[in-house]
Amino acid sequence: NMDPDPLTNDTGAPPGTRVLSYRDLKAIDPYPYKRYDRIIEIRLTGNMQRYFWPINGRKFSEAQPIVLRYGERVRFRFINETMMNHPMHIHGTWFLPDVGNGARSPKKHTVNIKPGATVDVDVPADAEGPWAFHCHQLYHMETGMMRKIEVV
Repeated sequence: NMDPDPLTNDTGAPPGTRVLSYRDLKAIDPYPYKRYDRIIEIRLTGNMQRYFWPINGRKFSEAQPIVLRYGERVRFRFINETMMNHPMHIHGTWFLPDVGNGARSPKKHTVNIKPGATVDVDVPADAEGPWAFHCHQLYHMETGMMRKIEVV
């Protein structure tokens, strides 16, 4: 990963403009900090010619749910193998980007994964049930970049 800060917000702002990144954000109220229990690798893949946007090479209809145990904290390691931005969105809990802020990591429902970037976010499994997890670009979600998360 050649990008020193894959969580930087590229806005196209004029040179010299201070642009905040996730590293600049801190939660007002600390989230109970716990080291992650395991890592789940999530490869964001796709093909512009076929217009196919799967996760780990499988579209939603072919994939098993991601099962999390209630109370655990899982690290999602996003690896974007495409040349597109993928704003990944989670329902029912938060993404806690690993930006060195510990218990004050920003709480985000959506984290943008830049082309070619690897980004780690922690996911606290603190709400039981089935939840959606998907790319927030509707056409990517509709062509496969979506998963069901089951917290049991």
